[in-house]
Amino acid sequence: MARHDASPLVAVLGPTNTGKTHLAIERMCGHSSGMMGFPLRLLAREVYDRIVRIKGERSVALITGEEKILPPEARWFCCTAESMPLDRDYAFVALDEAQLGADPERGHVFTDRLLRARGREETMILGSDTLRPLLRELVPEAEIISRPRFSTLSYAGVTKLSRLPPRSAIVAFSAEEVYAVAEMLRRLRGGAAVVMGALSPSTRNAQVAMFQAGEVDYIVATDAIGMGLNMDVAHVAFASLRKFDGRRQRRLTISEMAQIAGRAGRHQRDGTFGTLGFEGARGAAFDEEEIAAIEAHRFPPLNHLYWREGRPSLDSVDALIADLERKPDLPGLRAAREATDLSVLKRLAEEDWVRQRARGQRAVARLWAACGLPDFRKTGAEPHSRLVARIYRHLSEGDGHLPASWFAEEIARLDNVQGDVETVADRIAGVRTWAYIAHRADWLAEPAKWADRTRRLEEKLSDALHQRLTQRFVDRRTAVLMRDLGARGLDALPVTIADDGTVAVADEPIGRLDGFRFRVDPDAKLADKKRLLAAAERKLGGALGDRARALAADGDEHFALATDPGLPVAILWRGHLVGRLRRGRGLLSPRIELHRALDALPPAERRLIEARLEAWVAAMVARHLAPLAALLAAARDPAEPPALRALFAPLAEAGGAIDRRGHDAMVASIDRDARRRAARLGVKLGTLDLYLPALLKPDAMRWRVALLAAHAGEPMAALPRDGAVVVETPPDRATCEAHLRAGFRPLGAQMLRIDMVERLARIAHDARPADGGVRAPIAPDPSLAISLGLKPPSFSQLMLALGFRPGAAGQGWLWKGRRPARMTGPQPAAPPRPGNAFSALAALRGGHG
Repeated sequence: MARHDASPLVAVLGPTNTGKTHLAIERMCGHSSGMMGFPLRLLAREVYDRIVRIKGERSVALITGEEKILPPEARWFCCTAESMPLDRDYAFVALDEAQLGADPERGHVFTDRLLRARGREETMILGSDTLRPLLRELVPEAEIISRPRFSTLSYAGVTKLSRLPPRSAIVAFSAEEVYAVAEMLRRLRGGAAVVMGALSPSTRNAQVAMFQAGEVDYIVATDAIGMGLNMDVAHVAFASLRKFDGRRQRRLTISEMAQIAGRAGRHQRDGTFGTLGFEGARGAAFDEEEIAAIEAHRFPPLNHLYWREGRPSLDSVDALIADLERKPDLPGLRAAREATDLSVLKRLAEEDWVRQRARGQRAVARLWAACGLPDFRKTGAEPHSRLVARIYRHLSEGDGHLPASWFAEEIARLDNVQGDVETVADRIAGVRTWAYIAHRADWLAEPAKWADRTRRLEEKLSDALHQRLTQRFVDRRTAVLMRDLGARGLDALPVTIADDGTVAVADEPIGRLDGFRFRVDPDAKLADKKRLLAAAERKLGGALGDRARALAADGDEHFALATDPGLPVAILWRGHLVGRLRRGRGLLSPRIELHRALDALPPAERRLIEARLEAWVAAMVARHLAPLAALLAAARDPAEPPALRALFAPLAEAGGAIDRRGHDAMVASIDRDARRRAARLGVKLGTLDLYLPALLKPDAMRWRVALLAAHAGEPMAALPRDGAVVVETPPDRATCEAHLRAGFRPLGAQMLRIDMVERLARIAHDARPADGGVRAPIAPDPSLAISLGLKPPSFSQLMLALGFRPGAAGQGWLWKGRRPARMTGPQPAAPPRPGNAFSALAALRGGHG
């Protein structure tokens, strides 16, 4: 194993909060070019953002497995340790958290960078002081500089969750632990931000921003928080002191404890650390020796780093595996454990088709690159190997690119923001896999296009995940109310009502004012609702009064009649329910019943609203039902002939449309002058019905049926669609009655509007020949009926109702005359034939056809 010749090398060692990373950033920005390697994508992104503010976006690059921002003019690079491009020349190179060379899983990467990554003018190694002996042995030319901690770190003991001080970070070692602690904090203290290494940068930044801005006083994190993420943390509480390291559950080392605990305090502000106590359970506890070592920053030195050949032979698959399994020949180094990439390579090497294709350095290099795909979703070696095998199969055939259709399908499958925190987080892990693939320049035909697509999808899912985390673990109302109630009292809480009706207390939405009804946010806990209502009621009274006056002054166009089937007829103001129509003095004079949401208004304002709604109803009756109002007035006018008044009264009470049968005698008693008077009022004396044609228009029809329902004290039934002339006969009685009131006549399975009934009746009667007393069959022109959509059975029902009967052998229709209505009282009706809709509907109308 050869080692690079040493370049000017400085090792800056010390505990957390010593300014090591800040120093390296300043040094790199002072050089013409530079590169820094970090242990986490999140940390690389954080430093990238800082350097962009100094150098500008065009000069700074970010390279991680799943993200690549590489401007053509970039001179300063921020990378994860695995993604550091060592084939380029830089004036400055730095490796952060170099003591991670002792990590069993990733240590070989940091060791390789420590030994090989060099800057042309300066190289800087940053890490813990535990690295000092190994550095002297492996890199004797390095100048070692110790940095003291800026602030004091002291032990604060065990703290219960309910007594946790503000600005605390709680550290757990599994997603389940993180979520459980965050949920308890939401219930007790209003919530917490959540940070885990698996989060995307935008989600992590959004969560940290909540904590930094003081929106929440607590942050729950995995041990990723120990890797240099900078936050204003005053206290670090360990929910556990054990973690799963990929092989077994073990206790944290003292160095790991110190790395995490050291996040408490910033610059010259002191910090504390301790453990989290749970009710009824024995929690984690530090030993006396551990506490003393962490407070004094004295830790046992590292005695080895993990190593694996960083430049293995690519001559063949066997040579590659042999190099990767080779033992180190330098003291202080140990062979790395078999990592996922090597495990996958060895599995694929057992496949004959892989060995046939992996011949030559280029093919072997492609195979090794494919095996380097991280298992972001933690699916395990076998499923991950199958994915890598499929990728290599595509890379080793045809044009050497992955099929765009397959890539697109996998991305589309993940393009879904629905689901809980765990579901969305799993999709983000899946997107990271495809983002990693998209950033391999020669794996896709259009890598830039797919890299942009995966980036936008990750941002979309990250926004959804941040929203889910906030919804699940942050109750801002509780946090704000508890803080402000204690500080200022209920009367001092600022209550605002936005233009869209959102009611907020101290800028936190607590409900919504819909019209005159205040609805508490359904997500508010029962314990909070009393506080919310008490805080809001102080402002809602004035707001309701303002709305009452606005309603009274509003124009007619902002009111509407609500005729929802199954509900009472109602009045809406700007879409809000404000009243209902009830039985009043007469059909056209309904009583207005205000909605109960208006009960909170003073009597004067309620009367103001009642008067405005009555005026609106009167205006709508005058606009849409003027012929009915005139008919009703004529029925009460003593100057009208008694025969006409006797006809007008039932016609007006029925809303302007009644069956002629039962009224034939009154119609027959009307002379020619009276008929002309009826015509001037718009009354049509039809063959089967008496009606006002003007009231069959959609708006007039809707108002007529609504007023009839209100007058009868019934809910509204479904109306025929606007402009319809033929409709299917409704199966239920209430809807059928509403159609009858609207002006439709039942004809078996269909109903026909009564003005069209009259037109067809006129056509049928006009077809009757003057035959000198001989009744010849007629065949009315069916074209109008067909154009209306009237089916033959319904047309036959109409002809029967008009007084025609089928001719012999189905030859036309013979005029027999309409049967006179019986005037001697109710007669028993024959039972309807099964399936005869016309007979059933006739029964609904009390025997009238």
